[in-house]
Amino acid sequence: MHELSIVADLFTIIEEKARESGASRVTKVRVLIGELSGVVPELFRTAFHSYKKGTIADRARLEIKITRVKFRCLRCGKEIKTRDISSPDFSYACPFCGSKEVELESGRDLYLEKLELET
Repeated sequence: MHELSIVADLFTIIEEKARESGASRVTKVRVLIGELSGVVPELFRTAFHSYKKGTIADRARLEIKITRVKFRCLRCGKEIKTRDISSPDFSYACPFCGSKEVELESGRDLYLEKLELET
């Protein structure tokens, strides 16, 4: 489960930001996880709740936002937003011109979007 090592890295950032702000505790953590990031949100949530015990974020609430796959067709320039990459109808072909020459713009992201702190 590589989610645990990702959460460990996340806590390095959380603790550094809390220390820089002079916070006494972290109350909320919001993370964006892209559909193609390779991170399983429920495993991430489980790892987060296990890891936070005894830290400055011991009572923090975790919010996970899923970033949908979005790509741009290199032939016609249209932006394509997907609804469900697990659907059997999903294709990387442009629905406007049929080209498979596309560039991924989002969906592989994984980052800390927001921290709520108490001082």
